[in-house]
Amino acid sequence: MTKKTEKSAFFKNYALLIAMVVAIIAGCIVGAVFPKVTENGEVVSQGATVLAPLGKVFINLMFCIVVPMVFASIAGAVANMGNRKRAGKIMSTTIITFVVTGAIAAALMFVLMKIFPPVLEAWNNIPSEEMGDYATLSEMVVNFFTAEDFVGLLTRRAMLPLIVFSLLFGFAVNLNGGKETPVGKFLDDLSGVMMKLVKLVTYYAPIAFFGFFADLVATYGPQITADYGRALAVYYPLCFIYLFTAFPLFAWIGGGKQGPKTMFKHLLRPAMVSLGTCSSVATIPTNLEAAEDTGISKDVSDIVLPLGATMHMDGSCFSCVLKIAFVMGVFGIDLTLDKLIPVILVAVLSSVGMSGVPGGGYIGEYIICSLFFPTQMELAFPILVTIGNLVDPPATMINAAGDYVVSFIVSRFVDGKDWLAKHLSKKSA
Repeated sequence: MTKKTEKSAFFKNYALLIAMVVAIIAGCIVGAVFPKVTENGEVVSQGATVLAPLGKVFINLMFCIVVPMVFASIAGAVANMGNRKRAGKIMSTTIITFVVTGAIAAALMFVLMKIFPPVLEAWNNIPSEEMGDYATLSEMVVNFFTAEDFVGLLTRRAMLPLIVFSLLFGFAVNLNGGKETPVGKFLDDLSGVMMKLVKLVTYYAPIAFFGFFADLVATYGPQITADYGRALAVYYPLCFIYLFTAFPLFAWIGGGKQGPKTMFKHLLRPAMVSLGTCSSVATIPTNLEAAEDTGISKDVSDIVLPLGATMHMDGSCFSCVLKIAFVMGVFGIDLTLDKLIPVILVAVLSSVGMSGVPGGGYIGEYIICSLFFPTQMELAFPILVTIGNLVDPPATMINAAGDYVVSFIVSRFVDGKDWLAKHLSKKSA
């Protein structure tokens, strides 16, 4: 690949992210230069708050898209599965590992957020009492999976029940003939249309974030910038620490004492590709090559790595907990230990369960908002999306490179605990 091609690929993968970051910085500057001024409770100057409608347009568009997008994407994917028996076997051999490692990552981040909270003081003029009471555990379980009726599904505040309904609907279509039926074809086509629609709306995101942050800083002050910087200062080092501590542990569990050394020998390629492309899916070919060089059975790598690209997201679990802790700090809510289980459940479900869905990152934000910040969605959602964009490169590296590492663990249960030793001895013979 020539330098010109590399630059072109880098720009293609990161152009929108760079534009968003530039827009956020520009919005913060404009908001700081033209703040909202009040005297004796009366607004003297609106300042940059007049730019708020730019962000409101984006939020409203996304709220209109999310319900049909979730339904079409999930129901279509399930309805068009070619082999139900194979799909069930794949799920049974890999998802447990994905969920366990995701839960470990979420719990680790929760502890870190207790020690180093990203927001030290609540943002001014945001009353925390507007958040309302948290549901009991039984109520949360019911609300996680069901709505009162079909109409209740057609709202952005019922993301998890909609997901459950979409899964069941997809399985029903699959049992009724799958992708060859008119309904299966319709869902597949509708899913493609919604992907294109999300892409079109996302092009507007830099303008929206410029307006949103100009309004935010003009209203709440420069504390916002400091809080984002503090959040990144916690997240970025954590990802690299996790890579050099948890990854070797997983490799040792899966491959024995020779696992960590072998893993590090082949890890650099998928790690660099994931950073360069910012895509777990784009890292699949490199992960497959690394797995083959390691001696992982082809049937294991062919199942674990593509599935992991859409379902194994430890880095996203990190960011999910960071987002929840950040917005709780914004609203002046303490991240207490009684929230540990709900936070881990949401982190695993929104990151592990939704990462393969087109626009899944945004759906994760909706899930967080609907469960933790239902009355403050208009403010919480852009904050959550911004954090997700800022931490995306290291999160993708942990997600994608972690797929290769998890294949060590799956190999242990499929091929025996000495699978790696046998491969290395055969290779040296």
